[in-house]
Amino acid sequence: MTVTLPSIELSDDGTDVLRRAAGRVESIDSAEGSVVDRPFASIVMPYYNPGDRLRATVEHLVHVLDASRMSFEVITVSDGSTDGSPFTLDEFPESVVRRVSYATNVGKGHALRTGLAMARGRYVGFIDADGDISPEFMASFVSVMHAQEPDIIIGSKRHLGSSVHWTPLRRLCSWGYQWLIHRLFRLDVKDTQVGIKLMRRRVVTDVLPLLRESRFAFDLEFLVLARHLGYTRILEAPVRIEERIGSTISLKRAWRLFVDTLGLYVRLSVRHEYDAPIAFRDAPGAPRRQRRATSGPPGRQSRLAQCLLERGGGPDIVMGAPRALE
Repeated sequence: MTVTLPSIELSDDGTDVLRRAAGRVESIDSAEGSVVDRPFASIVMPYYNPGDRLRATVEHLVHVLDASRMSFEVITVSDGSTDGSPFTLDEFPESVVRRVSYATNVGKGHALRTGLAMARGRYVGFIDADGDISPEFMASFVSVMHAQEPDIIIGSKRHLGSSVHWTPLRRLCSWGYQWLIHRLFRLDVKDTQVGIKLMRRRVVTDVLPLLRESRFAFDLEFLVLARHLGYTRILEAPVRIEERIGSTISLKRAWRLFVDTLGLYVRLSVRHEYDAPIAFRDAPGAPRRQRRATSGPPGRQSRLAQCLLERGGGPDIVMGAPRALE
């Protein structure tokens, strides 16, 4: 199955796009604090020394979201970058691209927690900064999220509609890791690690305070804890991933992911370190929990959602003022 992306007309220098996007977000934020005046979508982009790819990816994401005619914000988080890449974003207005940098490289998970905590949108997502996954998929994700209201949408290399260029070694490592995930956590998804995801704000609000991962097991921890909180409507969506020239699998990174995954299992199932925080959130007298999602089996996708993802999504679905946050 071939993934078809929407055709998006871009201006020569991006000036018109930035002006429209800045005006749209400012008008949304200028109202008197009503919850409906949040951006429709907040997209976090963590990065560490991405070089020239950062500006190109951010610019592409802004163009795509602007073409969908939604209010949005992009939050970039530099995880201690030393290559000067944060300065390539200077010309983006703060109302369109909110930038965060810290001096020390802590880990991708830490950068994501920082960005997600800042997000104000009704829908909150993240995407890798290296450009391997086209930002055009994020517009499709938002369209499906608005139409179907699942809890989480995740990109999946193993979706039948995905187009992925990877080596046999990468394929073997991915298969082995997902087998391990299923054995340890019984998580009913086929791919946890693709760098594009979108969640309802309610899910992020509930899960974020429980997160501890600072490196590459962040995605797994988020999905596992979301399921424990009752958020089981997870849609796996097709993606297209182009492997860059010179991109190779890092044994050091793979080992760290393996160690962090085992650490998560120990905290969850051996030491039960998450039990007390979750119990406190459910206890009588505690601040009222956001209502958990209860409808639909895990991983189930409606025909409409699948059709939208394969077509690249219908941008007119996200037109108009967003409904109040639930």
